Amino acid sequence: AKLARTLGLWSIVGLGLGYMTPTVVFDTFGLVAEKTNNVVPAAYAVALIVLVFTAISYGKMVRVIPSAGSAYTYARESIHPGVGFVVGWTALIDYMLLPMVNALILRSYMEALFPDIPGWIWVVVFTAGVTGVIYLTMRGTSNVNMILLVFSILVMTVFVVMVFVQLVGGAGAGTAVSLAPFAHSEVQFGAVLAGATVVCFSFIGFDAVSMYSEEAKTPKIMPRAILLTLIAGGVIFLVAAYFTQLRFPDSTAFPQEAIEDSTLPEIGVQVGGPVLQAVLTAAGFAATLASWLASHASVSRMLMVMGRNNVLPRRIFGFINPKTHTPTVSIVIVGVVSLLAIAFTLEQIAAYINYGALVAFSFVNISVIAWFAIRKGLRKTPGDIVRYIVMPGIGLLLTALLWVNLDMHALIGGLIWTALGVVYLVILTRGFRRPIASFDENQPVTGVNKTLPGPRSEI
Repeated sequence: AKLARTLGLWSIVGLGLGYMTPTVVFDTFGLVAEKTNNVVPAAYAVALIVLVFTAISYGKMVRVIPSAGSAYTYARESIHPGVGFVVGWTALIDYMLLPMVNALILRSYMEALFPDIPGWIWVVVFTAGVTGVIYLTMRGTSNVNMILLVFSILVMTVFVVMVFVQLVGGAGAGTAVSLAPFAHSEVQFGAVLAGATVVCFSFIGFDAVSMYSEEAKTPKIMPRAILLTLIAGGVIFLVAAYFTQLRFPDSTAFPQEAIEDSTLPEIGVQVGGPVLQAVLTAAGFAATLASWLASHASVSRMLMVMGRNNVLPRRIFGFINPKTHTPTVSIVIVGVVSLLAIAFTLEQIAAYINYGALVAFSFVNISVIAWFAIRKGLRKTPGDIVRYIVMPGIGLLLTALLWVNLDMHALIGGLIWTALGVVYLVILTRGFRRPIASFDENQPVTGVNKTLPGPRSEI
């Protein structure tokens, strides 16, 4: 059986934007403002510039390897299966922690609306609800995602209009046109890079649309879908951050606990009182819930594939419930991990997610060079050199700027996780004497074979 090619360009872009959660710009606004000395839009601009080159690299790879798996598959096919395994293992940090980020954000929303109720109760309630829904069904929710996405963007548009009116009336910076949100006398580029590293995780999702390459009406639209998702998300982030920065020129406008968890409720109440706070929180709630469902289901499937392919214990992770036809054990395990949102802050988890994302971004750029310039020998003309060496090389160098500003605790923790993956790979292959097991989401694990003939079969 094959998946039906039913997704058009804008359906795929919508799925990517839903995964990115546009309202997250308000959640992390106070945190990024504090790090950048109040130039949040500048941080988003830098991150967008860096990731445009990486998005182009994704587009090149998805054109020649039109199968799911993203950075893992590209590194596996273009460099070496062992490298692909380690890249995929490291990317599991993204998969495992993204549901926890959503749990943290929803917890902060509910704490703002109901301050007398302990936050851990909301984490338990929402985790149980999301886990229960995915436990019962894993069907696609493209239409629901689009509804939630459109609602969120409409609310953000209303917010921007309200802020514009207030700025014209003298609130905040007292003007709707200013370069201060991007640069002022007290801004240092190092601080902007640090902020760009934080907001990098906001863009996670533009790369995830590569997983829909076998469900697109034609694979030819995938490079455009990836780039459009990144640019559309970047524009939404930039516009929202610009007007919010003018309305709140200084991060001291927010209490410290809001900066650590989420400033969205605080932004809403200061701009439009309890009514806007409730509406903005509802928009954030809808966007976050959609992202939570997508990320939780995705990592559950990844764990199931790892179990079926004996990368993880088959009896536990490879189990599929015969009644619900879902990987119920993996789903519950992800739910248990999400409960850790009780004890962590958004800043801590975002830093670890960025480690996994930066590894993936770096190796996608390396994969372009390895596949086109080295494997295919496309390095003899100036055009080929620019397309397949210079462009991904710039993407790699710009990504390195974000690496330099990664939180040290996240870097150390991430390196330990990667080292564990290498050790596990040695054990799994018995010292590389056995073939390296695959844990691509693309594997036939639920009676639906998503695989296409791989590039190696064409060589």
